Amino acid sequence: MVEVELKKLCIFLASCLLRVCYGATDPNDVKVLNDFREGLENAELLKWPTDGDDPCGPPLWPHVFCSGDRVSQIQVRNLGLVGALPKNFNQLSKLSNLGLQGNKFNGDLPSFSGLSELEFAYLDNNEFDTIPFDFFKGLTNIRVLALDHNPFNATTGWSLPEDLAESVQLTNLSLVLCNLVGPIPEFLGTLPSLMVLKLSYNRLSGEIPSSLGQTLMQILWLNDQDGEGMSGPIDVIASMTLLTQAWLHGNKFTGMIPENIGDVSSLKELNLNGNNLVGLIPQSLANMELNRLDLSNNLLVGPIPEFKAGNVSYASNYFCQRDPGLECAPDVTALLDFLHDVNYPAMLVSEWSGNDPCDGPWMGLSCRPNSMVSIINLPGRNLNGTLSPSVANLHSLLEIRLAGNHLNGTIPENLTALEHLRLLDLTGNNLEPPLPKFRDSVKVILDGNPFLLANKTTPAAGPLPGPVATPPSPSSSNNSSEHSPTSYVPPSPTTNSDGSSPGEVESPPKESKRSKRVTSLVGISAAATFVVLLTIFVSIYCFGKRKGIMEAPTSIVIHPRDPSDPDNMVKIAVSNNTTGSLFTPTATSSISSSGTDSHQIVSGNLNISVQVLRKATKGFSPESELGRGGFGTVYRGELEDGTRIAVKRMEVGATSCKALEEFEAEIAVLSKVRHRHLVSLLGYTIEGSERLLIYDYMPQGALSRHLFHWRTLNWEPISWKRRLIIALDVARGMEYLHGLAHQTFIHRDLKSSNILLGDDFRAKVSDFGLVKLAPNGENSVATKLAGTFGYLAPEYAGIGSLSESPVNILFHH
Repeated sequence: MVEVELKKLCIFLASCLLRVCYGATDPNDVKVLNDFREGLENAELLKWPTDGDDPCGPPLWPHVFCSGDRVSQIQVRNLGLVGALPKNFNQLSKLSNLGLQGNKFNGDLPSFSGLSELEFAYLDNNEFDTIPFDFFKGLTNIRVLALDHNPFNATTGWSLPEDLAESVQLTNLSLVLCNLVGPIPEFLGTLPSLMVLKLSYNRLSGEIPSSLGQTLMQILWLNDQDGEGMSGPIDVIASMTLLTQAWLHGNKFTGMIPENIGDVSSLKELNLNGNNLVGLIPQSLANMELNRLDLSNNLLVGPIPEFKAGNVSYASNYFCQRDPGLECAPDVTALLDFLHDVNYPAMLVSEWSGNDPCDGPWMGLSCRPNSMVSIINLPGRNLNGTLSPSVANLHSLLEIRLAGNHLNGTIPENLTALEHLRLLDLTGNNLEPPLPKFRDSVKVILDGNPFLLANKTTPAAGPLPGPVATPPSPSSSNNSSEHSPTSYVPPSPTTNSDGSSPGEVESPPKESKRSKRVTSLVGISAAATFVVLLTIFVSIYCFGKRKGIMEAPTSIVIHPRDPSDPDNMVKIAVSNNTTGSLFTPTATSSISSSGTDSHQIVSGNLNISVQVLRKATKGFSPESELGRGGFGTVYRGELEDGTRIAVKRMEVGATSCKALEEFEAEIAVLSKVRHRHLVSLLGYTIEGSERLLIYDYMPQGALSRHLFHWRTLNWEPISWKRRLIIALDVARGMEYLHGLAHQTFIHRDLKSSNILLGDDFRAKVSDFGLVKLAPNGENSVATKLAGTFGYLAPEYAGIGSLSESPVNILFHH
């Protein structure tokens, strides 16, 4: 009996010894894990024993891995856990691998300071509210860190601290959609092992740090920053020779695509969509065998090269030709060289498009009747750079007017070869010697150039005919043979009637002193008459304003053209003294004490969070885009319950008073009216700088696509029967707005691109940003002129008065 008891005692002591040597978990690690469990709302999903005190076992607790008696890994990926992490989490000092991704952890993310052995940390796709300032301190061995899709510090945002510079082993840093703000820190370029940097969908600003060019970077995501977005040049990309994927779309990057981008021989995907990049597409880029290249929605010019990339997009730029491989006309090439040397000013890039500078409103250019450029007239346009020698290739030039800019360098010597040149006005620039020797018949004006020794006007053989041309207006008519508002028509390059060559002008006889005195008296009388008339006009205007008499429209606001819809012409809004607003009973607008705009819209629609809409639209990804317009971009989305939606997202740069008024009008009108032939507003979002409207998804898109683009889209044309049904649908919707709703609304922008079609091709009217509320009992209402040229009723365009008269819609084949 004694022997049996002795055996049991030996076995017990041996098991205790084995437990101490191999299984007993560090008590502090046990406490942290128990605190971890207690912070969860659904801890049962872990399947940890309720009475256990030895996670390292045997047996091991589920999802826990140990090294000796210390916890080294916790892997709870996609378990659906809900709750907060304990503040003492960083006491798991031997933790090397942590996988918490794909759960619903919330609250404050605890500091990871001191976790010096942590190599892999996946905390992405959770709901952590804040991140502590010392989170990164001491993470000297971290290799992969993922914090994506967490609403950290939603109001203020957060920035990467200097502590991260100690993480010299870091190879993969993923911080997508987690409220990062400010510039990208330079120290990221000092991390010797960094290969993957994903910072998409944050609020970053500033330029790409030049230090990144020294890294081993292979994947770089900087796309779709909220706010103003990132800016500056992208030259550093050409130095990242190991780069395979670069996403820079949805920012405000400027400058040219670097010529040596072809040095990045490993690059397979480059997305530059939606920036402000200018200039020609480098041939080295065209020669790259990329899997995907997107250059759409920039300010690129020149010819379209023949690309070797498998999938290429380059829509909505300003190329001279529509098809790849075709060269620009010689005059266009010379003018593009001029643009290059003055650093591609956006105002000219957007106007100088196409392959014929004499066909269309090319700002600042005039042409001879034979379609040859005769005048460059761009005074006071803030042009920076040098005067291109390629201007000498415009052989029919008569005048070059570039006064009041910031041109530097020298005047090209080859300009003296322009046979017909008679005026070169470079007043008020920063040009330098030496000065070329022009013919005596050329009037050269160089006053106001401080670096030139001879700041004086060189007279020509005779005076120039006609008035001095004024700077052209972007909205000047293109129906005349001239493309600038000067009244002077240059002569044809043929022999004059007296046998002189073109450009030779006979000097008029000298005026007598008496004629000069008469001229002076006439000038003084004209000036006095002008002052009297101006005073009378102002008095009448002020009196009429006090009496409430409607005046003619006095100012014009030009809305941007929709780049995705060529048939969508320029919207205009002409202001007068009409008072009253659509939004009076439905919306208020105020200025907060901090000086920021605060808009509150009263309606019964659902306010949907930005996070829900980001998820529904795959982070407002380019693949979800349905189209772009003056308001912003429309995205296709799907909610968790399967509801398909269309999300109209206002561009942050478009948050002017006018844009906000149209945003508020959509909500104000669609929250008051409901009809099967009016598009339904499901909700809206006003969160920070975000302004979003959520509609029913209309699968067949805009009617304009079926009327004007069915050939390019390989669709069948709409039958006449179906056109009649669509017209009746629209008429019923307009009848409801005009007479059947409890208030009378007038749409003011009814056109085919604002008529949407469902799967059954039944129509709904959309875009209520310009809707006007007609006061009850009034047959007509005076208002500012708004809408799209080509669709305005003549009487409305003429007097700015709206009525409930029927609206005719033309459906073109």
